Amino acid sequence: QVQLVESGGGLVQAGGSLRLSCAVSGSSISLNHMGWYRQAPGKQRELVASITRFGITDYIDSVKGRFTISRDNAKNTMYLQMNSLKPEDTAVYYCNRFPLFAPWGQGTQVTVSS
Repeated sequence: QVQLVESGGGLVQAGGSLRLSCAVSGSSISLNHMGWYRQAPGKQRELVASITRFGITDYIDSVKGRFTISRDNAKNTMYLQMNSLKPEDTAVYYCNRFPLFAPWGQGTQVTVSS
């Protein structure tokens, strides 16, 4: 069974940076399309950034130029480098594959203070 473990979140001031990690077991990330999702209080979970099995990346407009998704196939780990963080980036961040989701992990909380 695929397991996803997110880490790297925390409390940071606006303008700061964080690097999230997603450790995957039970499946090779190189064979999957992968994404970072976030869910803010009272809002639906949204796809923030994605990387296909072919290495093609995409981002929602609000994070373009600030967030970078990457993966290390040897470590079977995916990353999200988040720079110039804004208070509106505050959310629980999750990773998952798509279009066939694996069981969701616990996520990692990112809180950006103004």
